[in-house]
Amino acid sequence: MNTIAPAVAADETAREAFREGEVDQESAARLADNGLEYRRVAVDGDEYVGWLQSVARGFQDGERTDEQIAASRERSGYRRLTGVYDPAAPVDAPVATIASWLGELTVPGAATIPSCAISAVTVAPTHRRRGVARAMLEGELRAAQAAGIPMAMLTVSESQLYGRYGFASAAPAASFEIETRRAVWTGPRPEGRVDFVGRERVREVLPVLHERVRHRAPGEIDVQSSQWDNIAGVWPGAEKATEKRAVQYSDAAGEVRGAAVYTVRENHDDFTKATVNVHYLLAETDDAYAALWRFLLELDLVASVHAGELSVDEPVLWMIADRRAAKTTVRDHQYVRVLDVATALEARRYAAQGTLVLDVADPLGLAAGRYVLTVDADGAGTVRRLAEGETAEGIAVALGITELSAVYLGGVSLATLAAAGRVTVTPTEPGDVAKATAVLGWHMAPRLSIWY
Repeated sequence: MNTIAPAVAADETAREAFREGEVDQESAARLADNGLEYRRVAVDGDEYVGWLQSVARGFQDGERTDEQIAASRERSGYRRLTGVYDPAAPVDAPVATIASWLGELTVPGAATIPSCAISAVTVAPTHRRRGVARAMLEGELRAAQAAGIPMAMLTVSESQLYGRYGFASAAPAASFEIETRRAVWTGPRPEGRVDFVGRERVREVLPVLHERVRHRAPGEIDVQSSQWDNIAGVWPGAEKATEKRAVQYSDAAGEVRGAAVYTVRENHDDFTKATVNVHYLLAETDDAYAALWRFLLELDLVASVHAGELSVDEPVLWMIADRRAAKTTVRDHQYVRVLDVATALEARRYAAQGTLVLDVADPLGLAAGRYVLTVDADGAGTVRRLAEGETAEGIAVALGITELSAVYLGGVSLATLAAAGRVTVTPTEPGDVAKATAVLGWHMAPRLSIWY
């Protein structure tokens, strides 16, 4: 049969409580000292149009049309929207924006942790260097902590901005440019079938498949419906939506196990050398993964296949004859920020048994303290916060909240950060760094397959 089961709805109570929460008063007071107003924006209110146009301007996009505004309003109900307003400005539109929502982040061990997802961070060039971005981001972090959310996360356009707030690159993304002539498929040839489907069909398939697989890889998140509209090309604001093509993979039993969305850019100088851009590929099984990649790499009249937001250890590189046919670029992508050390550390699993005494510094004062992490033989961790002056047995690790956030998903090793002078292990006994690294490591590279 060729069916897709419905996804399970997430708990809306906690999401609504965070969405409807008040702005942080400390940030509001700081902005007021600069003659600015800090306020929430209702998705169904008149202020939403100005807020959305400010976001578009901030990301160097064109003005949103009435149709795009209506579609965006309809799909933005899950977000908490905040704007910074200048009463002296000639128009009633925010000079800075931020959006957030309560999402779920997959952590090592196939568990999830509630996380404040942050997006749409903009500051108008007319109001830079007035502490606006700092007030918004610190305010959002304090609001999340006050709501009991133990983690914050975001994908960023300017990576150098967020370390000052305790965020760290935790799930890098790889991009591939694969020369099809040289690649030559050597991987499996599954018995299932690949079929073209319409954009509405792939919009139906993707979220259900994603719900089945998102708990496998650290760094993945729950994806809101508006994201799927954009990926599938059914949202009125999606760029060049009609150029998107979609395929699905069904296994030998007829069950849909994977799908891909891509576009083809024709080469007018040589019609045998088109370029394929893979916008999204999702596979529930190894067979689906192999079949979809083989389909893309063996398309007729195509010279190269481009794909992004991939894992740094994608299996496809071991499914082609010539690894040099693939040009790989790795960049920072998913950033996370621990807000509650004990809750965050107890949520994930660990690669080795051991005890670490973590001395965590936090310039914002949200998560600073000394904690004992004890990991048992099954990889489960328990955390105890130490009282002032209290001592404990274990490998002592001094690090900032940025460094703790960086190692949290297993994307960078503690040994690497120690070699970079970002982490101190004391007293340094032979093997201590290696032992601490083994505890905090994980067998799978983290990944996030979307921007948000």
